Parts: sequence; structure tokens; C-alpha cells
Amino acid sequence: MKAYWLFLCLLLGPICSAFAQGKYLTRTGRITFFSSSPLEDIEARNEQVAAILDLQTGQVAFTAPMRAFVFPNSLMQEHFNENYVESEKYPRATFAGKLLNWPAAEPLTSGSARSVMVEGDLTIHGVKRRMKVPGTLELRGSTLVVNARFAVAPADYNIEIPLLVREHIAKSVAVTVALTCPSQP
Repeated sequence: MKAYWLFLCLLLGPICSAFAQGKYLTRTGRITFFSSSPLEDIEARNEQVAAILDLQTGQVAFTAPMRAFVFPNSLMQEHFNENYVESEKYPRATFAGKLLNWPAAEPLTSGSARSVMVEGDLTIHGVKRRMKVPGTLELRGSTLVVNARFAVAPADYNIEIPLLVREHIAKSVAVTVALTCPSQP
């Protein structure tokens, strides 16, 4: 377990350098994705997302193991890992960014949600792309609840969809991030 956190801190860099008030983390965050097409809907869920948020600096980072995406159909899961995202070669998706125009001087108060915009680098399948993502932050007691929804185009990350099944997968996939992050002492 200790080795896991050391790896996460090395992967996510300076965000881990000094945990203090205003820092939140989870290793049980959830990412879901949904692809809708006329022939078939495809959905998967990953509940092994590790995330760190620093409300003092506005830094945000997460990492998601690709093999942890669970599909309703085991054949879909196998094809996702072996043929599309190549989980052996690219085992993780990562995001590292910063809250834009974050007012660190204005603390987030318990019970109220705040709309935010995060800008950073999303890396999937070995391809890093800069993006802006809208979301919300809500403090519930000492727990930070984070929600975001955005679209990802597999083609933007060099994920090739075979011609035979191309009509089954949307050109843009809806991604939902839901994190519940306890405060760190």
C-alpha cells in the first residue's frame, strides 16, 4: 500500500510535495464513459481512480488504470483492453492541470457548490492533449465532492476503431468524473 502512494506521488509530481490544509485525495474515484451510436450503446465504469486536489494552489491530478474499466459484456472489456486502448502498452490514463481563475483567498464553504473550469493535459493511449473541462466542487463537511463531464474523441488519442465495428462506436465518447475526496491532515 505504501509503495502505491509513493508511485502515485512520483507520477503526479509536485502536488504531493507537501500535504497540508486544503489538500484532498481519493483512490476510489469513479470515471464512466458512454458511447451512443444507432447500432449499440457502450458503457464502462472505473472505480479505481486516484486523484489529488489542492485548493490552495488549484492543482488537480488523477490517474486511472485502463484495465479497471468494467463493461457489462466481458467481450467488450477484452476488446477495449487488447484492441483499442492497448492496456498492456498504455496501462494508465492521466490528467494534470489547474483550476482556472481559482480564488484561493476565497475558501470553499461547506454545503455550496462552485462551478469551475480546469485546464490541463489528458493523456490516453500515450497521447497527451491539452483541454479545458467544466466541473463543480462542493465541500461536504471535510470531504470535497468533484464532478465533471466532457467529451473525448478516440481518434484524437490515436485509438483506431476497426472498420467492422466503427458504426458501433460514437466518434465522441461522453466521460463523467465523480470524486469524493476526504481532506488530508
